[in-house]
Amino acid sequence: TITRPPSLRSPRAAETGGRTPPPAQLGDACMRDPGDGPYDQERIDKWQGDPAHDLKLPYYGFEEVHLTMMHADGAHGHYGRWLEARHPGSASLIGREHALPSGSISTIQAWRTAVPEELYSTNYIRDQAVGFLERHASGAGGKPFFLQCSFNDPHHPFTPPGRYWDMYDPDDIPLPAAFDPDEQNLPPPVKFLIGERDSGRQDRDSWLPQAVNARDVREAIALTYGSITMIDDAIGSVLATLQRLGLLENTVVIFTSDHGDYMGDHQLMLKGPIHYDGLIRVPFIWADPAAAQAGASSDALAGTLDIAATILGRAGLAPFHGMQGQDLAPVIAGGQTARQAMLVEEDNQRAFLGFDRPVRLRTLITERYRMSVYRGVAWGELYDLREDPLERRNLWSDPAAAPLRAELMEQLVQTMQELADDSPLPTARA
Repeated sequence: TITRPPSLRSPRAAETGGRTPPPAQLGDACMRDPGDGPYDQERIDKWQGDPAHDLKLPYYGFEEVHLTMMHADGAHGHYGRWLEARHPGSASLIGREHALPSGSISTIQAWRTAVPEELYSTNYIRDQAVGFLERHASGAGGKPFFLQCSFNDPHHPFTPPGRYWDMYDPDDIPLPAAFDPDEQNLPPPVKFLIGERDSGRQDRDSWLPQAVNARDVREAIALTYGSITMIDDAIGSVLATLQRLGLLENTVVIFTSDHGDYMGDHQLMLKGPIHYDGLIRVPFIWADPAAAQAGASSDALAGTLDIAATILGRAGLAPFHGMQGQDLAPVIAGGQTARQAMLVEEDNQRAFLGFDRPVRLRTLITERYRMSVYRGVAWGELYDLREDPLERRNLWSDPAAAPLRAELMEQLVQTMQELADDSPLPTARA
């Protein structure tokens, strides 16, 4: 199991300056218990404790859903019930306490799962996708479809099953180019994590970002490669199904991810509010039978924000009012977007990494620079990605970079205003 830090103090326990605190039911700006509404659909205790619990459809617009939530061999939802039906007593397969011998692997949060390869969540997701495509081809009468196929791996804990566990040898894995940070120029959160590691105070089972050693990194990368290879095999089966059913030449296939992982950069692993390139840069592949630029790539600035608008544009649909993304069709055709910068926003609910209150930051990425501004502190991060692609030299406090920092700060403010919500539409005109 992965341990989690205690929740932040409740509003009633917060400093009140001698004033009477609000009653418990009014102590938070969120007045509604998530259990009262559809958010409780994804609570794992519901799925594990109530055999009748299921999703309320449509689920975020999807008419058919096969839910697989959480990560590693602890994934649950519809998958957990599928696993139990095929292996009664499946709880005896899951977790570190039931794992097979792991050999010399000692990296954080890694165990050789006892879940058989054929029953692992990656193959469940593959089978559900293939089954949907086969049903669609036989009964939809040519109706268009949208299939989202989301894999729970790669992610910590690292538990690739069966042959994927030792498919890659950690001794063959090179350390990432950004493994060694400039120890005289560390951002405070990185310095905090390295200090926790070196002092022995580190909790290696925590879901928080970790400072690690070289062996940890090589082993984690090897296991991650195993998970990725299993996903590659699953995606190959889905693509082969599209081809077998005669759908491949009329289907746009998109491949992307929600976030990256430090995976050894700056001696860090996992993820958190330190926006190094390995964390915030994700793959985006658009395979379109109608695209003229097959095999092309682009350095144009784009983000996850733009995916929905691009899909709608390809389907000939206008975006709704307030949609902030841009249609990437010009980029796909070989051009550029009008974006001068991308914004990454992160609001955490807990204080950690040496912060005394929940961490909040905004990051601006331009063609050349990355600047990150944290709430309530005098320091920040500023990197010249052209001259310093490994992000080792923080220019935030460099007097020579002061004009650049001011320019980027203004651009950050303008970008945040540009992305402010314009919805809902006004109900009347003056």
